[in-house]
Amino acid sequence: MLVQIGQLLVDVVASFFVFLLLARFHFQWLRVPFRNPVGEFIIAGSNWIVRPARKVIPPLAGLDLATLLAALLLQALALYLLGALAGGGLGNEPGRMIAVLLVGAAFDLARYSLYILIFAVIVQAVLSWVNQHSPVQPLFDAMTRPFLRPLRRVIPVLGNVDLSPLVLLVLLQIALIALAHLRGAAGGLF
Repeated sequence: MLVQIGQLLVDVVASFFVFLLLARFHFQWLRVPFRNPVGEFIIAGSNWIVRPARKVIPPLAGLDLATLLAALLLQALALYLLGALAGGGLGNEPGRMIAVLLVGAAFDLARYSLYILIFAVIVQAVLSWVNQHSPVQPLFDAMTRPFLRPLRRVIPVLGNVDLSPLVLLVLLQIALIALAHLRGAAGGLF
């Protein structure tokens, strides 16, 4: 029972901060404005780890590598702690185990990124039906526009209904399935 409680706490706390870091990374990558309640929350919740990391890790081609690397290392640490609580450890080959943790964490970051995009598409679609003038509407529009724009060029509007968010959600689900299979295959390599 205590192991399960410990695993739950590690998973919840680590996932919360990893999602914050990934959201911050994606906001910067997609040039989503931070001057809104969601952006301010993300900055306030992740500055404690991003500011020190930026002193050591410079950006590359406009990408905030410090934030992405912090998310990767935090997720790898969470995977290690979850394994340690289950009775595992680094074993006899710590280098191999660290590589396994980093690869697993990278797959988790890709999966979490897809979850963030799925959430943004759903919220953006609901807001477009319910409250088009919501203060967070521009934020979700900026997050989803680069992914919806190519689909909108191909998929016609039917009866004033834009089906591109639905198609994007299906494509994202397919990507999640493919990612799960890739992770399984990569797990067999280690």
